[in-house]
Amino acid sequence: MSSINVIPSGQACGAQVTGLDLSKPLDSPTLAAVKAAWLEHHVLAFPKQKLNGDQLEAFAQQFGTLGEDPFFNPIAGRKYTAAVRREAADTNKIFAEYWHSDWSFMPNPPCGTVLYALDIPPHGGNTEFSNQHLSFESMPDAMKARFDALQAIHSPKLGYSPKGTYGNVEKNGAMDIRPSEEAEHIYQTHPLAPAHPETGRKGFLSGISYIVGFAGMGEEEAYKLILELNNWQSKEEFIYSHKWENDMLVLWDNRSVVHRATGGYEGYRRELHRVTVY
Repeated sequence: MSSINVIPSGQACGAQVTGLDLSKPLDSPTLAAVKAAWLEHHVLAFPKQKLNGDQLEAFAQQFGTLGEDPFFNPIAGRKYTAAVRREAADTNKIFAEYWHSDWSFMPNPPCGTVLYALDIPPHGGNTEFSNQHLSFESMPDAMKARFDALQAIHSPKLGYSPKGTYGNVEKNGAMDIRPSEEAEHIYQTHPLAPAHPETGRKGFLSGISYIVGFAGMGEEEAYKLILELNNWQSKEEFIYSHKWENDMLVLWDNRSVVHRATGGYEGYRRELHRVTVY
């Protein structure tokens, strides 16, 4: 077993892991230790990793089954790796700047996401994570009673339909997004506050990017609740703000956190490669 060092962020979730070379397969005891840290801290950052495309996907595959991304094109020569890219001259909206759990509109949403940094600006571009176990557990009882038993309706239509945020490919900058009419017709219902399948701990599977309503509820009432939950998730005490470095890999648990991108690096290029784990 490799010796690993797990350093908590001191924020609502997140930890840095050192002592590992992720270009090589993890032995069983080391992988078990990393998975335990992942379940505990929800977001793990591994600095100073040199990975090629095969190694990146091989690392991710140790945590589940790799899946293709709906509405994204993979990078050339790969099936499961997509680029989160912004060129220095891009002026389009920052990609993924609202809270979401990746692809929560799927029948079985991904358990995890791996993001590997190739080109990081000198400032800005943090990824914010909101701990949804803490968010759920901290909610006042009266408020929790209104949310706990809800069935949330998820859809990609607000982002990836032709009328959505990323519907016009000419305005998406360097992001290789493939919007589709299909996004208008995808609806998936999940419990708003499911128990984590591995820890049993309840938390919100939510995010204003993909939740479009609640089962059995009118549109106006649902919209008010979506905004109320979004404001609650945005409270500072639930958030870990992750600062990127070149050659850093981050693994997060989509069952435990929601996340969003931030800007502040206008005029600089930024590129990360992403693999989705089911």
